[in-house]
Amino acid sequence: MHDAQFLKREARLKIACSSCNLRQLCLPVGLDPEDIEQLDAALNLRQRVQTGQHLYRAGDIFRSLYAIRSGVFKLYRLNADGREQVMGFYLPGDLMGLGAIGTGRFALHAVALEDSHICEAPFSLLEELAQKIPSLQRQIHRVLSAEILQDWQAMMMLGSMLAEGRLAVFLLDLSERLQRRGFSPTHLHLSMSREEIGNYLGMKLETVSRTFSKLQKDGLIAVDRRVLTIQDMPGLKRLAGCAGESHLGMAEA
Repeated sequence: MHDAQFLKREARLKIACSSCNLRQLCLPVGLDPEDIEQLDAALNLRQRVQTGQHLYRAGDIFRSLYAIRSGVFKLYRLNADGREQVMGFYLPGDLMGLGAIGTGRFALHAVALEDSHICEAPFSLLEELAQKIPSLQRQIHRVLSAEILQDWQAMMMLGSMLAEGRLAVFLLDLSERLQRRGFSPTHLHLSMSREEIGNYLGMKLETVSRTFSKLQKDGLIAVDRRVLTIQDMPGLKRLAGCAGESHLGMAEA
């Protein structure tokens, strides 16, 4: 009975690309209405992924790309000694699985940090559509290019900035990405833990906690558990050494 009710509710929640409020952040951006209709037909829309559930694991065969409709995902890998290394955090509108196109298998694990919904796009169908719709092919190439740029920017940041600058860049990037999605740029809900943030930024947990406290003491941010408020945006940008542009560009399509 419960499963039947859930399936009915999920059916009502299905939303096509043409009416999705994230369409300007995902594959449909730049496509004509007729092309979007063809893309709609290829998508297995609106699957639920619960907190702590893996969407895919490293080594799984690659068959689909996944667009996040709601929620937050963490991508990570396991080092040779079994330790986790966080590779990025993905938000609504982001596309996951691009790195597996060349090898045919996923190299990273993708786990939901909160209850989430995704749209699954079988890649074989996307390839067929891309042959018929040049603008879709260009969009896929653009997303791949953005993924490469993201990796380069993250590497440059981790290798050249001190702890306060790294955390400031991370928070500014998250703020900008949330603003693009219609959320407040100053009130951030951190789905990821401080330990996960530190893992991604190459900082120990003690350093992350100390840096959060320092930014709060300086009046740049206010933290209440996992709710963070940016109180001094210009000051945070000065600390990050930027003029407001995104430095990480994590997973932006």
